[in-house]
Amino acid sequence: MIPELGHYALVLALVVALLQGTLPLWGAARGDRRLIALARPAALLQLLLVALAFLALTWCYVVSDFSVANVVANSHSLKPLLYKISGVWGNHEGSLLLWVLILALFGAAVAVFGRNLPAPLKARVIGVQGLIALGFLAFLVATSNPFLRLEIPPPDGNDLNPLLQDPGLAFHPPLLFLGYVGFSLVFAFAVAALLEGKVDPAWARWVRPWTLAAWTALTAGIALGSWWAYYELGWGGWWFWDPVENVSLIPWLVGTALLHSALVVEKRDALKVWTVLLAILAFSASLIGTFVVRSGVLTSVHAFAVDPERGIFILVLLLLAIGGSLALFALRAPALKGGGLFAPVSREGGLLLNNLLLATAAATVFVGTLYPLFLELATEEKVSVGPPFFDKTFVPLAIPLLLVMGIGPFLPWKRADLGSDLPRLALAGRGLAAAALATALWLGGPVMAVVFLGLAAWLLLATLSELAERIRLFRGPLADSWSRLAGLPRAQLGTTLAHAGLALAIAGMTASAAFKVETVVFALPGETLRVAGYEIRFEGVERLRGPNYSADAAILAVSQDGAPLATLRPERRLYVVQQRLTTEAAIRTNLLGDLYTVLGEPQPDGRWTLRLYWEPLVPWIWIGAMTMALGGLVSLSDRRLRVGVPRRRQAVAAE
Repeated sequence: MIPELGHYALVLALVVALLQGTLPLWGAARGDRRLIALARPAALLQLLLVALAFLALTWCYVVSDFSVANVVANSHSLKPLLYKISGVWGNHEGSLLLWVLILALFGAAVAVFGRNLPAPLKARVIGVQGLIALGFLAFLVATSNPFLRLEIPPPDGNDLNPLLQDPGLAFHPPLLFLGYVGFSLVFAFAVAALLEGKVDPAWARWVRPWTLAAWTALTAGIALGSWWAYYELGWGGWWFWDPVENVSLIPWLVGTALLHSALVVEKRDALKVWTVLLAILAFSASLIGTFVVRSGVLTSVHAFAVDPERGIFILVLLLLAIGGSLALFALRAPALKGGGLFAPVSREGGLLLNNLLLATAAATVFVGTLYPLFLELATEEKVSVGPPFFDKTFVPLAIPLLLVMGIGPFLPWKRADLGSDLPRLALAGRGLAAAALATALWLGGPVMAVVFLGLAAWLLLATLSELAERIRLFRGPLADSWSRLAGLPRAQLGTTLAHAGLALAIAGMTASAAFKVETVVFALPGETLRVAGYEIRFEGVERLRGPNYSADAAILAVSQDGAPLATLRPERRLYVVQQRLTTEAAIRTNLLGDLYTVLGEPQPDGRWTLRLYWEPLVPWIWIGAMTMALGGLVSLSDRRLRVGVPRRRQAVAAE
């Protein structure tokens, strides 16, 4: 009964999406207030129906209803409750349902919180959101129905992929989807603006909070995914330039550019055409990522599906959404009125250069990721594009980008005077030189590592220097500076946190990549091993049993200079249903780095394989990323972003 209820709710949601995606758009075009008014209830009803379907599938997982094929394929009665619930989206059908739920949630959010939006614009935004939902609901119902029944239910399920039986599954995919789907709303605003033929500072102010929300969620999602891979896969790495990792990075880069570009539209009424294009491209990149993950065209450990039929359906959706929006852009963009003028050396100029570098970086990752596919289609030749390509193309773009990020906040709007503005960067410049020199003397290592550690110090000190300038630190009583700090707009504080977080993350990425120490040993119980100044005594291996797995756990007593520090227990697990082995790393963390330990294969002579890593500054990656996400949340708390702009009397009259 419950599965049928969920299926019927999806079908009804499909019908509602059809109405939501047509009638309000038609009403906005004709000025029909009755059709415009349908947008809000349609969006809310769609959310209700999709939520009902999602709850129905979750219930099937929780009670282990093995009459449902999706539950059989991805669950087991012995699986812990956390993984039964998170396993709902640990597969193609369930993850697509979560995607549709978040899509409906954003549409309903505009309906509820978009009170200050002019009614025709609001109807167009919700209508476009309905068309997007229509496509994905059709995909779900036609090719990926999660409620298919089995005539003869098996006694138990096939269990979830062991690599996914981790708390990371509960947080990483939902946050990623919030980011991906959040850009759908920005896309809807862009299409609505093109239909109206109007982009102005008010539009930018409406767009910015939704862009910021999507960017914040995507930042947190990528960071948590990186951390999950780091501790779960047992390789001691946090980024592998995997195709699915890459397609999450592309919309993040485009979304970052969009955030800065929308600010120029709001403040100076400039870069309007470029901003609309970025809004289209951000969601287009998310759709391309969906195609890569679910079509099976590229090999990845993250892929959800390999069904060509599904791939073709997604490809059609992708062509309709991207092709249609770009065609509309080509038709309507030339008619958009130009905005304010600015000198090349100005805040606007710095943000434009920032945009161009981010867009180029996104294009580089896009080409490197999809080039093997295009080459195979054209010549049937198979090639792989890995870290060497991205290191040589993406990394050099980061150097001018970081330099511009440090300089840009010091430049005034419209026109800058380098003679008076840039000397304020003296502290940051000295910090850059000092950090590079200290790194070279202390660590040595690759030249590029020294450069990027210096750039991280540059960005951090420039960011803090700009904040110090705003609050006039050390130019008067500290109480006055504190009062100025408390009175700063939260959006400004959020920007400071985001830039500082990026500096910390870059320092962590650079140090862990350049100065990592790796040791692989074959050890007998009782042996003492050494890595990066730590003594590690291998006490032996104990047998453990979990709810749906058995495990061997090494006992490693860690000390330094004879003083005991910790006992680490890396595991080697065997999941009984799927008969798959996984590794569970044991990590000792401090602010200077991670001692990372992995238990490997036993040897015939009684020795065990142990992999020991020293990962310098690697925690800074996730501290920095979470600081960036925190910056996004702080900015969202700014009342000016939450309220948007007052509704014009003319707009009210037009309703």
